[in-house]
Amino acid sequence: MAVNLADELHQASIRTHVVAADWQAAITLAGDALVAGGVTTDDYTAEMIAAVDKLGPYIVIAPGLAIAHSRPSPAVLRAGLSWVSLEEPVSFGHKKNDPVSLVIGLAAPDHEGHLEMMQALAGVLMNSELLAALKAAGSPAEVLTLMFNPELLTEKAHS
Repeated sequence: MAVNLADELHQASIRTHVVAADWQAAITLAGDALVAGGVTTDDYTAEMIAAVDKLGPYIVIAPGLAIAHSRPSPAVLRAGLSWVSLEEPVSFGHKKNDPVSLVIGLAAPDHEGHLEMMQALAGVLMNSELLAALKAAGSPAEVLTLMFNPELLTEKAHS
């Protein structure tokens, strides 16, 4: 069954144009947003930071984009996402894809949900026009409107 991102990303889990001093603070913002959406506990935030400490900046998957996550654990209450656009990009230590201006928090109670959410998210992230508009969005409501109604970009361009 395909994952619907509308079920996985809630307004409480979105932060736009926030300030992070470094990559740990950026992941903490994504983790706090997951907690605010009822997706995880604070322990999951610590697990995400520990994963990068141990494995390096593997979560920086494309220029300017990090998907903060950790293994499924008891700290995951349900599958879900958070969305954090940074006012100023921060370095995660990735040779090619730094600095990061968008951190997406990802939590899944099992490996299957993780893969389905990644697939659904990839559809959004591969649309460069939509991604640019999402990064520029000034509010959580605007992020949700664009994400779930990408046709509005086309209508805006033609008006």
